[in-house]
Amino acid sequence: MTDTKFHICLVEDDPIMGESLCDRLTLEGFSFDWHRKAMSARASIGMKHYDAVISDIRLPDLGGDEMFLQLAQDRVDLPPFIFITGFGSIDRAVQLIKRGAADYVTKPFDLEQLIERVRSLCRPALSTPESGPVLGVSPQMRKIEALLPSIARKAQTLLITGDSGVGKEWIAQEFDRLARSTDKCPFVPVNCSAIPEGLLESELFGHEKGAFTGAIRARKGVFEQADCGTLFLDEIGDMSLPMQAKLLRAIQERRIQRVGGETAIDVSLRLICATNRDLKDMVQKGQFREDLYYRINVIHIHVPPLRERREDILWLCRRFLDDFAQDLGGDRRLLSTAAEQALLTYPWPGNVRELRHCVERAFIMSPKRMLEPDAFFDEVPSPQETGGFASLSDYIRECEHRYILRALDGSAGRIGAAAEKLGISRKNLWEKMKKLGIEEGKAEPD
Repeated sequence: MTDTKFHICLVEDDPIMGESLCDRLTLEGFSFDWHRKAMSARASIGMKHYDAVISDIRLPDLGGDEMFLQLAQDRVDLPPFIFITGFGSIDRAVQLIKRGAADYVTKPFDLEQLIERVRSLCRPALSTPESGPVLGVSPQMRKIEALLPSIARKAQTLLITGDSGVGKEWIAQEFDRLARSTDKCPFVPVNCSAIPEGLLESELFGHEKGAFTGAIRARKGVFEQADCGTLFLDEIGDMSLPMQAKLLRAIQERRIQRVGGETAIDVSLRLICATNRDLKDMVQKGQFREDLYYRINVIHIHVPPLRERREDILWLCRRFLDDFAQDLGGDRRLLSTAAEQALLTYPWPGNVRELRHCVERAFIMSPKRMLEPDAFFDEVPSPQETGGFASLSDYIRECEHRYILRALDGSAGRIGAAAEKLGISRKNLWEKMKKLGIEEGKAEPD
């Protein structure tokens, strides 16, 4: 099967390497543009649609990574980037990926694997209902989403930090989904702060029958339950120093011993730790073990609070409304302009968790299909109370979002007909829908 539907931007100044890659891309059925300098590639990426970019790091006029960073400042909908380097290192690769790159390969590399990786990155760009953003539409969440597929294939340990309620478990679940090889792999979440200190060791490592009063039968701990899958330890910063020592040993050895047991049990799992506390500061104060901190801080993802990524507010709100319509029944609810403004200007101290609860309340309590501000808030916040209006770019984005939905509704969901109403091309409309987080499921094929 050929891949002529995929268009690739190749940036490589070495003529031998470039010709080899071009030959293989042609053989595999890709269409492509080959640029030997970063500046010409940058201009082309700004004007054309590409499904992926393969770029060398070392180029004659500008580094491939610098080209990428410059583009990332101007656009949030960049195609996935794969970097080629002969001077790569794990630290350098992680920094590139953290800034939004999809993957990297070091010379010499397996051409077959590179092509397969390009193909896997291109496929999500096809017009399918699953192709929309998963974590959010803000630049911050898009970067995290772009980072996850690469680290999910390689990392065994991940640290997620952020304020309470920002969605750390949501990201952990997406990491697990991308990493798992079969649906039978378990995902086991544990809130360390919700378990009394005296029971935490048994919860983590299990216990044998008779190990303590009330232990009437042997029980597996979460390490054993998560074997061959993913263990998510939330609020790890609340764990006591003695328990931190036991956890460190289990992580290092990938071996645990049940309370009251004598036999060591091997476990194989991915470990995700999360906290809303500043672990580095806790280490300096002697409240968190330094060796454990470095052990779990192999790959670190920080999730910003919702007030710093306001582009996600209405996207999340609509997603929650759709979820509640499906789970609880009833018509899909819409947001009035006044409701959108109120949601955008509210500071959301409880982050995504507070927003979800607020949307659930509005869905259940309001009999109207068009939701107004009073459906979400007992007292509608004023711009003065919330620190000002939403930004002009946010407002323009939302106007465009509503207008496209209106055109789709008036065209029975047909993208071609909606594009004609809007006076733009079908491809341009599809790209705008992708950028604005409008799922293809809202449209029908022409």
